[in-house]
Amino acid sequence: MQPKAIILGGYGFNADAELARAFGLAGALPERLHLADLIAEPARLDGARILAFPGGFAFGDHLGSGQVVALLCRKTLRPALERFLADGGLVMGVCNGFQALVRMGILPNRDGAWGREASLVENERGRFVDAWFPVSFEPKSRCLWTKGLEPRSLPVRHGEGRFVARDESVLDALEASGQVAVRYAGEGPNGSERGIAGICDPSGRVFGLMPHPEASLERDNHPYRRRSTADETGVGIFENGVRAARDAS
Repeated sequence: MQPKAIILGGYGFNADAELARAFGLAGALPERLHLADLIAEPARLDGARILAFPGGFAFGDHLGSGQVVALLCRKTLRPALERFLADGGLVMGVCNGFQALVRMGILPNRDGAWGREASLVENERGRFVDAWFPVSFEPKSRCLWTKGLEPRSLPVRHGEGRFVARDESVLDALEASGQVAVRYAGEGPNGSERGIAGICDPSGRVFGLMPHPEASLERDNHPYRRRSTADETGVGIFENGVRAARDAS
């Protein structure tokens, strides 16, 4: 079975084609859909098993990265998204998409109330970063998207990627509950608290990260491909998501 994956586009998202290709390579049936069309017809989620928010500069980041998308989705799509998740659907957000999920409140969503407990703010050094960085995947995380993955380098391209929480108690709770899914190894690109590069919700099915796994789909994409024979692509993340979508069907 090929689970259907809806990849949102429009309004300044610009990595939807890459994300659709990633899900196709992983065995899903991708459909690119303008966010306005989903807002107009939320029932289009009914036939899908995965919903993905891509990277880009939605609404030009004029009110903060992902802010307008977050407000639109909270106002118009929350009931549909809650039904989608209750039925076992999976959600992924990459970079700008991750920012939208966090500001929407669907991440980390520890109590199910969609409250804001974290954000992604300007990089610590105040400049846009476009480079590859090593990441590791937390072995004890409940995230279904990162199960069993080995460390690797992934491309990063953002100016507002520093993960911050409301206070230390939120960070401690995310650690204790297994909601931290991905960390930067070493210094990292943005000064994120505790090196956090990606988190999931309590179910492990909603996942967001700042690095771009969809921009690393073949070994030839990797700048250090001649130095290693290890799997350095991002495909495994999508394969895990598609596998989880099949299992939930």
